[in-house]
Amino acid sequence: MSMRDDIEQRLKAAFSPAEISVSDDSDQHIGHAGHDGRGESHFSVKIRAAAFAGQSRVQQHRSVHKALGDIVPRIHALALDIGA
Repeated sequence: MSMRDDIEQRLKAAFSPAEISVSDDSDQHIGHAGHDGRGESHFSVKIRAAAFAGQSRVQQHRSVHKALGDIVPRIHALALDIGA
């Protein structure tokens, strides 16, 4: 399974989002720090789920990081667009 698919699957399982999109932006970072030539290093996530209602931005980000677990230390960058 690709890292992108793993991220999407874990977030769907954790939050049952109304909307989710996960994109692998690694190719846009070739030659930059954190890109080792293998790809799967930079990701963008847009997620909308009721679970985020009433949470601060920091709480939302922590919730996503917790749901992704061991993925977070294996990637270089994760851009998050979170909402309820």
